[in-house]
Amino acid sequence: MTTSPAAPTTTTGGTATTGAANATGATTTGPAARLLLLAPRINETGLQLRTTAQRRGLAARTAPGYRVPEDVPATAAVHLYGGPLFADAVGRELGLALLDAAPDWLTTLPAGLTGRRIECLPLADARRLRRPAFLKPPVDKLFPARIYPDGSGLPGPDALDDDTLVLVSDIVTFAREYRLFVLDGAVHAASRYAVDGALSVAPLDADPYREQALAFAAEVLAGCAGSLPSAVVVDIGRLARSGAGPAPSWSVVEANPAWASGGYACDPDAVLDVVLRAAGPAGDLRDADRRFCRDLPQVVR
Repeated sequence: MTTSPAAPTTTTGGTATTGAANATGATTTGPAARLLLLAPRINETGLQLRTTAQRRGLAARTAPGYRVPEDVPATAAVHLYGGPLFADAVGRELGLALLDAAPDWLTTLPAGLTGRRIECLPLADARRLRRPAFLKPPVDKLFPARIYPDGSGLPGPDALDDDTLVLVSDIVTFAREYRLFVLDGAVHAASRYAVDGALSVAPLDADPYREQALAFAAEVLAGCAGSLPSAVVVDIGRLARSGAGPAPSWSVVEANPAWASGGYACDPDAVLDVVLRAAGPAGDLRDADRRFCRDLPQVVR
């Protein structure tokens, strides 16, 4: 674990440059040089991606702090893996295009794919809720995602702006949950990550519901074609049986940016494929992905 300094504050606006360095920090030359830059607080997935990238011959290194390393030149293409805080700290300066689903993506899905009612409300409206609901910020981790007795427990206007978006979901229980790394509208890597709400990581091939999970994933991706970027993470789950009710169904849990998502038991090579597409030079961006780019702030140091 690398200790890193505090992240900088940010504002909107600004321009960017790109660059690369090798895994030991020495610079590389030539326009084709590429670098996978990882966040200072590297996690297990980051370690796997760094090793995988280096095995492929791609330069990879962990940033020493929440800023672009000084020895990264402006001659190479940079890709990123790390959380939103790191992405915002270095993304604009590096000229990155970071792909993510729209904040209200879940609300656009048919009820048959979500198994629950979901709304995307301004925080001011969500605070007025007077019923239990699962509440979460659709972008970043601005407050804890969990079941709230009502909206009064959400952050007040002194903490977050009234127009901050909140996903409001009916409460459901997932018996099993799965992570899908999606590339070009198809599952590129998959893993189970939870059973009965507790972390339970296993390769999808070892899960008894593998075929059902893949069948539902194909249904979801076919049903939402065009509403997701070409590289993204989608989590799905098998709903728990409720008493003597009907057999459990499947549901979309949420979508996440591949560049900030844990790989669990997914094949690191396949995860790297998705990450490289999801967070890379803006010059490589496909036209169809432009509307899915994260709005990166200008860093103030």
